[in-house]
Amino acid sequence: MQFSKQVKPISYLKANAAEVLSQLAEQREPLVITQNGEARAVLRDVVSYEDIQETLAMLKVLALGNQEVAQGKVKLAVDVVARLWAKRAAR
Repeated sequence: MQFSKQVKPISYLKANAAEVLSQLAEQREPLVITQNGEARAVLRDVVSYEDIQETLAMLKVLALGNQEVAQGKVKLAVDVVARLWAKRAAR
């Protein structure tokens, strides 16, 4: 992805908001908005944003799992299965 092709000044966004939103939804590429020649914001379509949020949530879960492994908070799968079978048999 080349951000240089997806950079627009805030004045362009103000004048062409509907078109910009349509292009975001269609192309699913982020748009960098500049103000006074400096990057100030990044616009994304909703679907891409939701995908990113889901990915970040999964990465957080994986990071927490890695922390627990590093802290030794793990159990062997064989032990967990045996405990589940024992609970089931006790019913």
